[in-house]
Amino acid sequence: MAKNQKIGKEFLLKVAENARLNLSNSEIKKFLPQLEEILKAFSKLDEIKNLKEEPSFQPLPLKNIFREDKTEKCLSQETALKNTKHKKDGYFKGPKVVE
Repeated sequence: MAKNQKIGKEFLLKVAENARLNLSNSEIKKFLPQLEEILKAFSKLDEIKNLKEEPSFQPLPLKNIFREDKTEKCLSQETALKNTKHKKDGYFKGPKVVE
């Protein structure tokens, strides 16, 4: 948005279209001054002179949250199946999917 650009009905309708909103005339009259006020508030950010810091698009530093893969002892087939009623020939038995 260019500095001092007038916010008009066409701009509001484009924003509404991008948000997949169908606005009535009364909603347009209501929202137009609100959108102008919001954009004026955000335009104050352009006045900040901070050349020391780079823009940050991530509020928190990114880091790998995955644990290291470690091999561990697997369950035996008998232990894995001991608490199920639905087993057959040493495997879990599920409902028939394909006929």
